[in-house]
Amino acid sequence: MTEHESTTEHSITTEHSITTEHSITHATFTIERHYDHSPERVFAAWADPVVKRRWFAGGGTGYELAFRVGGVEHNIGHHDGMEIRWESLYRDIVPGARIVYTSTLSMGDILVTVSQATVELVATDGGTRLTLTEQGAYLDGHERPEWREEGTGQQLIALATELEKPGDTSDS
Repeated sequence: MTEHESTTEHSITTEHSITTEHSITHATFTIERHYDHSPERVFAAWADPVVKRRWFAGGGTGYELAFRVGGVEHNIGHHDGMEIRWESLYRDIVPGARIVYTSTLSMGDILVTVSQATVELVATDGGTRLTLTEQGAYLDGHERPEWREEGTGQQLIALATELEKPGDTSDS
């Protein structure tokens, strides 16, 4: 476990004497990336549902994005025959500067993680520094923090690829 990770375990015994192990792992990670585009262009790639679907949703069959404070994002996909559902609620949006959202990840009917994330965009010479920080609660060992960090990193690489495509969003 890293200094930003802790685990708690509980045993629950039902009246039929079946013991089910429950655990929770808390972890925080931060990923920083530099993009050769303005904060407005990077922000637009998060805000536009068509663009975000391309770099974020992968092969998801059910993707929706209502990018506004109080808006919800849904992404439904399948892995090993099981439905995977990602749902986010946007809590704070500052155009070109900051995005804050809370999310859940479920596998079928099983809640796997609950998290809060912030995305900060800062103009740099020649581009944007994006800093994404996520604080998560990983439930019952269904997902591990390092898996989430790796997947998030892969999405930010896909964002970089998306930003290199010619688009309607101008770099200011």
